[in-house]
Amino acid sequence: MKNYEYVVVGAGIAGSCVAHFLKDDNVLLIDRFNDVAQFASGVAGGFLSPLLGKPNKFKDLVTTSLKFAVDFYKNLDENLIVQKGVLRVPIDDEDKIKFEEYKKHFDFDSIELEGGYFFKIGSQVFSYDMCKKLTSNIDKLFNYDVKHIYKKEDFWIINDEIKTKNLILTTGSDIKLIKEEYINIRAVWGQRIDISTTTCIDFNYHKECSISTSHEKLEDDLYKVSIGATHHRFDGILEKEYKAFENPDLENLSNIGYTNELYKKDTLELLAKANDIRTLNDVKVLKKYFGPRASSFDYFPLVGNIIDSKKTLNMFPYLKNGTHVKSDRFIRYENLFLLNGVGGRGFVLSPYLAKKLVDFIKKKDTLDDEIVVDRLFKKWVRRLK
Repeated sequence: MKNYEYVVVGAGIAGSCVAHFLKDDNVLLIDRFNDVAQFASGVAGGFLSPLLGKPNKFKDLVTTSLKFAVDFYKNLDENLIVQKGVLRVPIDDEDKIKFEEYKKHFDFDSIELEGGYFFKIGSQVFSYDMCKKLTSNIDKLFNYDVKHIYKKEDFWIINDEIKTKNLILTTGSDIKLIKEEYINIRAVWGQRIDISTTTCIDFNYHKECSISTSHEKLEDDLYKVSIGATHHRFDGILEKEYKAFENPDLENLSNIGYTNELYKKDTLELLAKANDIRTLNDVKVLKKYFGPRASSFDYFPLVGNIIDSKKTLNMFPYLKNGTHVKSDRFIRYENLFLLNGVGGRGFVLSPYLAKKLVDFIKKKDTLDDEIVVDRLFKKWVRRLK
């Protein structure tokens, strides 16, 4: 049986970042597909943009993460991040009034431009290439489906084949390995398209969708541009493994309600919304991507130790009656961690959260209350009355 100090399950941007911060240790990165970023992270446009709004904890988290991520990506490989800024454009007159209200709460320098606000920090990361770079010196095991995990003595056992002292789950919308009802992740499905156009775009735009800079010149006066993303929620469950790249037949998505008609409609919707921002000339769709972003119900990510709800309730049955118990007394699965729920801001949040998680594991640093699983556990317990 192969033995590791750390095993990370899930090679999207979250898992790639965690593995990167553990690169000097005995770490293995596992994924069920044949490469990194083959699910939600492969769909992502990799847009890095400020969150606008009044002060709140989520906005503070995004601001801190954005600052960290831009510097982190630049230091890792400046060729894999394009920082030409982003123009945030209000959707309508009502939204424009909100922008004016938010102006005094902007966390980054901006200038007024084209009816919106331009932020120099706005960037785009090449999602697949960045995940590839993050994991370049990491032991990896691809095409490997983790079917079951269990604790034996001081180790976690994976499929009776791999042994690790610390197990970290970064599996996005697929949470079948976590047998806890309070860990509730919803999949927000969306489509992104890459197009060719003779319109040269100098910086990112964001209105009802995002448009990238003309980050690649295909030939004279012809540029590659990314547009994303749509949003759908489905109640069904995938019957087959789904790789988040172009899949025109969609035969393994029909059971959740995603059809060829909706696939085509999404493409037209993205093109229409993009043209509402900038007129795109001589457009040809090069590739379509579709996959699920993993979001929690309060939009905050989930980071840290997983609580064992059964043992915790056996120890503190009066939790169901609303009696307060300090979180540090909850019973947790020893050396079982997760980083999940980064949603549509995965490439903004993941570097910062991965560093926080690794420091939590190795240095015993604390994690902020708003990102740990405890909040979901407490809400779940209150509903058990």
